[in-house]
Amino acid sequence: MLDVRRLRLLRELARRGTIAAVAEALAFSPSAVSQQLAVLEREAGLPLLERTGRRVRLTPAGQHLVGNAEAVLERLEQAESDLAEARGGLAGALRIGAFPTATRAIVPAALSALARRHPGLEPMVRETDPAAVAHALRSGDLDVALVHAYDFVPAAREPGLATEPLYREAMYLAAPAGAGAAEPPAADDQGAVLRAHAEDPWITATPGTLCHAMTERACQAAGFAPRVRHRVDEFATVLALVAAGQGVAVVPQLGVTGPADPAVRLTRLRMQRRTNLAFRSGAGAHPAVAAFGAALRASVPPELAGSRAPA
Repeated sequence: MLDVRRLRLLRELARRGTIAAVAEALAFSPSAVSQQLAVLEREAGLPLLERTGRRVRLTPAGQHLVGNAEAVLERLEQAESDLAEARGGLAGALRIGAFPTATRAIVPAALSALARRHPGLEPMVRETDPAAVAHALRSGDLDVALVHAYDFVPAAREPGLATEPLYREAMYLAAPAGAGAAEPPAADDQGAVLRAHAEDPWITATPGTLCHAMTERACQAAGFAPRVRHRVDEFATVLALVAAGQGVAVVPQLGVTGPADPAVRLTRLRMQRRTNLAFRSGAGAHPAVAAFGAALRASVPPELAGSRAPA
């Protein structure tokens, strides 16, 4: 009988490529990962791995087994969902990942609604960059998470995960009120709006985040590479730097909530940010995940562009 825990290791190896990377991601020692995969090969009765230099490549049999592992793990999630439904009443921990703007603007109201309807449930929120969500869900560190994608940075499909659309929001070019041409370009000409600040310093998120990639690619599509001066992830701080004349930035609608700052000029762009609810494949019907998703949808601010995102 194949061991599910070892199947999880094989799936991670298929994604990460090295024993060391799997060990680091799952907080195991490399030798422990190697030993467990060797046991899995014995259970399977044929080679699943072959070494190519410092990396490990899956054999055709190993690749086929990974595909079956995805199906097995999804069915296990469905089974857990069915059992939770049968027990009736929601109780216990629900580990939630969310990025900062959603944590501030949407999650608190959702948690309040969840507490009223399901007082036995214990939601536990952890700020998590969307780029780190897939591993956190697959490893079991999170049960559900909010993730986002931009027009210039579409979300890649993650094996073993499923998503449901929540909402979409507008994007803005934030610039010091006195910066740019006396006659700014038409707001619907996104490339012209960005090119008007091609020579200005820019404020982006830290490299490796989707927000950073979004700004870089939007500027590249407009025909220039931004000259980055500051790298800041928190949008309130980004806007404070813009107000101080330190540069320009692209920010999402939820990042500019609150009283308008006369020192900052906001120009709406055509691009959007889309936010989804992510969970392990098969877990969408779990009562706790479904209840949290319903509470989130009821908490989406009505002023968001497009409000609910289409499926």
